[in-house]
Amino acid sequence: MKNFATFGPGGNSDSFYAEGNKATVQSPGWVKRFGLDAFEYEAGNGLAAGEASLRAIGEKAREHGILMSLHTPYFISLSGVDPEKRMKSIDYIQKSLWAAELLGADTIVIHSGSAAKISREEAMMLSKDTLFHVAEAVGDTTIRLGIETMGKINQLGTLEEVIEQCRVSPIYAPVVDFGHLNARNVGGAFPDVDSYRRVFDLIANSLGDEYAKHLHCHFSKIEYTNAGEKKHLTFADDVFGPSFEPLAEAIVRENVYPRIICESDGTQAEDALHMKNAYLKAGGSNL
Repeated sequence: MKNFATFGPGGNSDSFYAEGNKATVQSPGWVKRFGLDAFEYEAGNGLAAGEASLRAIGEKAREHGILMSLHTPYFISLSGVDPEKRMKSIDYIQKSLWAAELLGADTIVIHSGSAAKISREEAMMLSKDTLFHVAEAVGDTTIRLGIETMGKINQLGTLEEVIEQCRVSPIYAPVVDFGHLNARNVGGAFPDVDSYRRVFDLIANSLGDEYAKHLHCHFSKIEYTNAGEKKHLTFADDVFGPSFEPLAEAIVRENVYPRIICESDGTQAEDALHMKNAYLKAGGSNL
């Protein structure tokens, strides 16, 4: 773990392809030259890459000193009411851990689960049961299984719900998506520095200081409605937010060292660099 905040894109930005790059094995070197520290491999639509490709990406990441994480498939269903589909999620998570090991990734990111057709209480019960079985199946692992806060109201994924899910086993850690949390609250959840600081404080008080100190995060500006998240935007947006600069100040004041993955719509590398520069301007270190 680095003792300073690190930044990188979730997947390849439009500019990566505009420069003639075609394969993700080129991403670690490109990200490093861009001035960033991290890269999240996107397997949301399923893990299609084979062992050789994943291993090659991992080797390039180590060569260039890029911190790796992996986003698991969206079709993982922690709170699904069909027991067979729910237990199938264990296989998908195990395969994601296999891929993460090849990539040299220290974190995988898992969606919290749906509460669209059942009560939140039932959804939480099912999700924790799935997570219990996952923990049994994977045993000891050095890879963090991150549970992500979500942006739609009919999804599990408030910060409090994610913390409760993480209590199932020490292998779980919260992944805070600040754009998602902002989208769950009409008018926005992060008007100032203290509103960001409360996220780190709640995690530290609930799970322990180490969980807050080295938090894995996502950040993007997100359009929302009364139902929550609608679509990811870029940092050019000045309507929906949230603003990153107060978070940069909160990170410095809390003396924490998150890894922040940018999920902007096509400009994730550029916006990740904007965040890194804002963090350094706020007094953060990169040493």
